[in-house]
Amino acid sequence: MTGGPYSDEQIDAAIEALSDPEAFREAERQVARAAPKLQRILAEALGAGGWFGESHEAEVLKAATTPDDEARLAAVRTLLAEEARMGMMVGVAVGWALAERLEQQGPERTKED
Repeated sequence: MTGGPYSDEQIDAAIEALSDPEAFREAERQVARAAPKLQRILAEALGAGGWFGESHEAEVLKAATTPDDEARLAAVRTLLAEEARMGMMVGVAVGWALAERLEQQGPERTKED
């Protein structure tokens, strides 16, 4: 992406701008359209990183079969939180790479251009 690296202030300002519901709607629309393809890429990236391999299955089994109810709930919550964090981090990386590719391609030209 051109102009990088970005300062902390620039990143904070961009994140703040995304919190405006109206500004975020177009991004949501575009992501919803691309979601099936992006989901496949995300699943492949998480799989390649070992997040859904044997060790993950072992952690799922361990969490699900913990005898103590409170400990089992805590283990399942922890596992879900870790999965969500990893999914978000890999999702951001995929989004960032997609933005860089789109930046390299340049804007789409219309008949009026």
